[in-house]
Amino acid sequence: MNSELLERAKRVKLLLMDCDGVLTEGFIILLPDGTEVKAFHSQDGHGLKMAQRAGIRTGVITGRRSGALEQRARELGIEFLCQAVSDKCAHLDDLLAQTGLTDADVAFVGDDLPDIPVMKRAAFAVAVANGMPEVKAAAHYVTEKNGGRGAVREVIELILKAQGQWEGTERLFHA
Repeated sequence: MNSELLERAKRVKLLLMDCDGVLTEGFIILLPDGTEVKAFHSQDGHGLKMAQRAGIRTGVITGRRSGALEQRARELGIEFLCQAVSDKCAHLDDLLAQTGLTDADVAFVGDDLPDIPVMKRAAFAVAVANGMPEVKAAAHYVTEKNGGRGAVREVIELILKAQGQWEGTERLFHA
C-alpha cells in the first residue's frame, strides 16, 4: 500500500457506498408479489459494525429503492440511507451539511457509472474488482474482492489499518 493511499484512508470519517454491485453482487431478484430479494455478505456487515465502533460513520447512496436494503441498513445501524437517488452528488452535499464533514473526510465505494461523480469528489474513491472499467479508472483503490463478496470489508480493513485501529479490533466486540 503506497503512502498516498494510506493518507487518503487515514482521513476517512464517513464511509459511503452504493448498494447493488457493492453490498450485493448486483443481482436483483423480484418475486411475483413484487418483493425484492438481495443477498448481502456477512463479512461486509461485520466490517461495517467494526467501522462504526471505531467511530467511522456509514451510509448508502443508491439509485434503487429496496425494502431489503432498508432492513439490512437497520440491522447494521447504517446511519445514512439515501435511496431512489438520481443525483448522488446532491445527496452527498446534504450528508456533508448534516455532518459538518467535507469531501476530504469521505470514502465512497462504487461499481457503475452513476458512482463516478461522487467518486471524483471523495478523498478516497474505491471501485470493486468487478466494477466497470470507467469506475476503476476513477478510483484511488480497486478491491481484490468483488462487490457482494467481501469488498466492503476489504475497504474497511484497509481504512482501520491506515488509522492504526486494526490491531485489537476484536476488543470492539467485547465492550
